[in-house]
Amino acid sequence: MTGFAEAVVRGRMSEVRSALAGLDEPARRALGDELVAEVRHRRDAWWWQGEAATLAVAAVGTLSTPTKVAALLGRRSVWLSGVDAAPVVDVARERGVTWLADVAYKLADRLPRDRMVAGWRFVAGLLLAEKAPPPTGDDFVRGWAAAQGWPDPRGTRPPTVDRLRADPFLDALLPRLFEVDGVGTELARGDGTGAEALPRALAALAAEGRLDRAVLLNGVLGRLLRGDRPGALRPFLILHDLLAPTPDEVAVRSSAYLRLLADGPGPVARAAQRTLREAGDAAEPEALWEAARTVLARPEKALVRAQVSWLDRLARQHPDQAPEIGAVLAVAADHPDAGLRERALTLARRHGHRPVAVATVVEARDDLPPPLPAPAAPPPIADVDELVEEVAATLRGLWPASVLERVMDGLLRLGTRDRDRLEVALAPVLRRERVAEYEHIWARSDPSFEIDRLLLFVARIGDATRRRDGWASTLATAGGGPAAVASGRPAPMWLYRLRLAEAGQRLDGRDDPGLLSAPTSATGAVEPSVLYERLAALGDRPYWRWDYAQALLRLPAGVDEPLAARAEALGTPGGVELAAWLRGGGVPAPVQEVVTVGRRDRSGRHDWSYDQLPERRRLVALTPPADVDDRFGLLTVRPSAIGRRVFDAGHLWPTVLPGHRGVVAAHVLAEVATTAQEDVAGPGAVLPALADCTGAGGPALDLALAYGLCARHEADRVGALDALLILAAAGDLDAPAVGGHLGELGAQGQVILTRAVTPLRDAVAAGARLSVWRLLASALTPLLAGPTPPRGTPDLLALAAEAATATGVRIDVPGLADVVARGGSSRLVAEARRLTAALAV
Repeated sequence: MTGFAEAVVRGRMSEVRSALAGLDEPARRALGDELVAEVRHRRDAWWWQGEAATLAVAAVGTLSTPTKVAALLGRRSVWLSGVDAAPVVDVARERGVTWLADVAYKLADRLPRDRMVAGWRFVAGLLLAEKAPPPTGDDFVRGWAAAQGWPDPRGTRPPTVDRLRADPFLDALLPRLFEVDGVGTELARGDGTGAEALPRALAALAAEGRLDRAVLLNGVLGRLLRGDRPGALRPFLILHDLLAPTPDEVAVRSSAYLRLLADGPGPVARAAQRTLREAGDAAEPEALWEAARTVLARPEKALVRAQVSWLDRLARQHPDQAPEIGAVLAVAADHPDAGLRERALTLARRHGHRPVAVATVVEARDDLPPPLPAPAAPPPIADVDELVEEVAATLRGLWPASVLERVMDGLLRLGTRDRDRLEVALAPVLRRERVAEYEHIWARSDPSFEIDRLLLFVARIGDATRRRDGWASTLATAGGGPAAVASGRPAPMWLYRLRLAEAGQRLDGRDDPGLLSAPTSATGAVEPSVLYERLAALGDRPYWRWDYAQALLRLPAGVDEPLAARAEALGTPGGVELAAWLRGGGVPAPVQEVVTVGRRDRSGRHDWSYDQLPERRRLVALTPPADVDDRFGLLTVRPSAIGRRVFDAGHLWPTVLPGHRGVVAAHVLAEVATTAQEDVAGPGAVLPALADCTGAGGPALDLALAYGLCARHEADRVGALDALLILAAAGDLDAPAVGGHLGELGAQGQVILTRAVTPLRDAVAAGARLSVWRLLASALTPLLAGPTPPRGTPDLLALAAEAATATGVRIDVPGLADVVARGGSSRLVAEARRLTAALAV
């Protein structure tokens, strides 16, 4: 490395500036070639603030085109955050460069979203120096929005309104502010004086005439109509309220407000409702009645309650329209909230509507379709092209268990038979997706990174010897089994890692037959007769230890003497082991014990994350039977304190033991609990896969469902709902046990109970009315036992009354009579009375 290259690498700006001074173009271009070669050689190095600034100066001072400069500075390893454009502009002026604006435009197009926000000041500095108009691409607009809220540690920035008034990009970028998805998240950051600073500045500029008020109002409504994440919409709602549209402005935009009222998310619909109501007769009556019908069917109680009150007021103000308004109010007769139903129907009758009585059909059972058998696993990958297509479709995402198994099997078969063709086809895909071996310590146990290593090895990218050594070390460390090396990491994860390391060693062989453990069912299960046929085809060739161990674990539980005799007759070690397994009945059931764990120890005086952790968590410990050697470590779970690392590969684990729901549930329980207690998104997706498996669930599965029903994110709650319906249809749902855990978790404040209402109501609508009623009857007992039941208890009482009425089944709920005896008009007491009345029928 020459002195110039070393100065760039070390971030020695003054040395680089001195080296460039007075050079002619051939000398500059020679240094440019050297610079590009050095950056490519250091492909894994990161260029942070000082080094990146020096690299930018060197690039503009030596490279011949803006394309080359942008390609160098746009590399993923170059971080332009905090890089000042002034030295780059100075070097460009000294050299006579006239294409700095082109560099900025190319960087704006090239940098990914996170880098564009981080490097926006640098790109903007180049444009301002050249007096060039700004690009209007999404990422540049996000960067501009983010820059308005960057803090000023010295307190020298002018107020936001003054900065925006003088901003040379304002007029060009303002319309795009309302069109770019997610930009509101940047606006919500504020400027250090509060989250409303930027909306207030825009409203102030409209008031003084610097901005067109109509443009702002139309832009806000357009953004709200297109929708976005709640946090991204909040600044636009604030701006709308600050603009305070007049009745005339509302009237000409009434169709937009009515659409928002009917279809907008809760906060947006409430804003539209309030604006229309305050504007008086801004909307045509027929259009308003149509929107109101949609609103009255929405689940948001506050929104519906306000709509009912508004319609009541309109009916009193316009007696000639009262009967029509009464008919609209009657739409709320089907609302899930009993109190709202009664109020709407009372007002509907008062204004002239006469509802038709409907007979109630009572069925004392769930009305669910019979469960379908688990589908067969997809067929093995047949050729190189199919394998590469499967890999390309999954890279950079979550590897589903079925895809991971299929790709591993295909790599073994095709990678040992047609390695050269596979390398040619696979290598460009891996390079395009920038797949690289991830060296973080967590990667050593994550199957997603292990499969990347296999792909890179097959494509002959990287250090093959180092990978071979790593796989050999992993397998040698395993010793007697995953339990010996788990070190607090879940045994299912280690079993996957050992199998992948074993696959790496197998790739050095020839004509590999593929996985003995390849699933025959979508659940991950292996049909015993198929495993026997694979062993028979293997003949006298040795089998691979961890692959065969996984194959045995995937067999269904139970004794199969006829097949055991055939396996033993093979006369091979694999056949003898299969025979013993089939005669022994498979994996024994461990003992499940519900335990409560607390938080981890504080790591220091300012341990912010410790204070965010829940104080306690209910989990399940697994202990193998006294006479069982838990050689795989799968039957042992010792729950860790809250805040110890939860591993996020749980979506793979049902396929490790597809016939033992409870064992897998105990392993993933801590991860599923974070969806309810720490607002983590994603782990609830494992619940339907668990339900599709077989075997007893026990307390671990029951607790997992209770946590999933109270998950923060809708996708996780839907996963719990799907699992509940699958289990109920199969007759495998222990509804009272799930309800008991749900009630105790809610009573102890471990979960937010209100979140469970929607999935349970959806389960009733899907036909699981008896299961939900049995679940709720158990949940209500601990909830009603305390002096102050938690939030959500009245909603569960209301749902219980509906389910009890629909089924006609009487279940005693201890504590219900005591709540009714309290008297008063609280909603808790009212819903308790309603359930009592339903049980008395």
